[in-house]
Amino acid sequence: SMHPASRVVASRCLRKTLNSRLSSLASYDLFNPTPEHAQLRSMIRNFCDQEVLPQAIEYNRKEVFNVDLFRKLGDLGVLGITVAEEYGGAGMDATAAVIVLEELNASDPSVSIAYLAHAMLFCNNLNQNGSHELKQKYLPGASAGSLICGMCMSEPGAGTDVLGMSTSATPSEDGSYFTINGTKMWITNGSLDGTDTGDAFFVYAKTGKGRAPGDLSAFVVEKGMPGFSLGQKITGKLGNRASNTAELVFDNVKVPATNLIGKVGGASLCMMRNLEIERIGAGAMAMGTARSSLDIMTKYAAERKQFGKPIGEYGQMQKYISESYSQYMAGRSYLYNVARQLDLSTYGNGLDADGVKLFCAPIAKNIADRAIQVLGGNGYTAEYMVEQYWRDSKLGEIGGGTLEAHHKNMWRDLMKRRNIL
Repeated sequence: SMHPASRVVASRCLRKTLNSRLSSLASYDLFNPTPEHAQLRSMIRNFCDQEVLPQAIEYNRKEVFNVDLFRKLGDLGVLGITVAEEYGGAGMDATAAVIVLEELNASDPSVSIAYLAHAMLFCNNLNQNGSHELKQKYLPGASAGSLICGMCMSEPGAGTDVLGMSTSATPSEDGSYFTINGTKMWITNGSLDGTDTGDAFFVYAKTGKGRAPGDLSAFVVEKGMPGFSLGQKITGKLGNRASNTAELVFDNVKVPATNLIGKVGGASLCMMRNLEIERIGAGAMAMGTARSSLDIMTKYAAERKQFGKPIGEYGQMQKYISESYSQYMAGRSYLYNVARQLDLSTYGNGLDADGVKLFCAPIAKNIADRAIQVLGGNGYTAEYMVEQYWRDSKLGEIGGGTLEAHHKNMWRDLMKRRNIL
C-alpha cells in the first residue's frame, strides 16, 4: 500500500491539478472560446455598426439585395469562414460561423440569411463534400465574394418532404454529363438583381426513381449554363425583404459529370451533415434578433417617461425585459455549447441541431414581440427596427426545417438514443 507521506503528496498534486482546471474553466468564455473568436466578433460587430445597420431600413423597404455590401464580407475574409485555407477560406470552426451569423442578424437579418445561404449552404457544403477540382474551381471566388452562391433543395411541391422532390438528373450514355430538369423554389440568393440567377448553386436532384436516400445526388450548377434560368424573384414576403428569394428553372440543363458532388446517390449524407450547421446557424440568427430587440426595449424603457417616471419602473415592463433576458441567455448558452462540440466533417449531431433551432427561433419572435409592446406606437413603425426584427424572425420557425420537422426528428433521435438522458 502507498506510504502515508506519498498519499499526502499525491493528494496535493491532485488538488493542484483540479484547482488549475477549475481556474481555467472559470475563465473559459463559451461565447468567445479563443482570442481569435473574440477578434472575429469585434471585427464583425464594428462592420455591422458602420456598414450594415445604416442601410437596413432602406434596402428592406426597397426589397433590394445590397450586393456591394455583401461583397465587402469577402474583403473581411468571412464568406469562406469554414472553407479550408487552400481554397481561399478562413479555415475556422462552427463557433466562428455562429458568431458571424449572430452579429449580422443583430443588425440586418436579410444580410444574415444571404450569408447563411452562401457561406454555409454552398461554401461549407462544397468544402466538406466536393472534389478537389470542384473546390478549386468555385471556392476561391465564393470566399472572396466575386461569386455569390446558394443551395437548391426545396421545390414547389416538396418542402419538408425532401425525398419527394421531382427535379431529376439523367446521365448521358457516355457518362460525360447529366441533364437536369425541374424547378426549385424559395432559393436564397437565387437572384442578385431580380433579372438573372445568382452565380453558382449546390443543387440536389433525383438520380434514382424512388424515395430512398440513395436516389439523391448533388451537383454544382452555374449561372449561364444553357437551360438554367430565373423563374421569378419572389416579392411581397413578410420579412427578410432585402434578401432575394427566387424560383429557379432547370430546362434540360447539361451539367458536366465533373460537377457531380461526391458519388451518384451520395447526396443524402451531404444534406444531413449540412442541415446541422444550417440549423445551428438559424439558431445564431435568432439570438442576434433577440439581442437587438432586448437592447432596444431596455434602453427605451429606461428613457421613456409616463406618469412622471421611466416606464421601466413599472412591473409589467420589468416582466417583459427580465423574461426576455433570461430566455436570450438560455438560448445563447445552448447554441454555443452545441456549436462548440460540432465537427463540421461529421454527421450525427442532429438532435441538438434541431433542438437549438426549435428553442431559439420562437424566443427571437417572442422577444421582438415584447419589444414592440414596450415601445408601443413607436414599436409599430420602422424607425426603431423592432417591427422588422419581428417580421423577419418568423422565418426561423419555417425555413431550414419547420418547427414540426424538428419535433419529428427529435422524437426519432430520442428513440434511438434512450441513454442520452
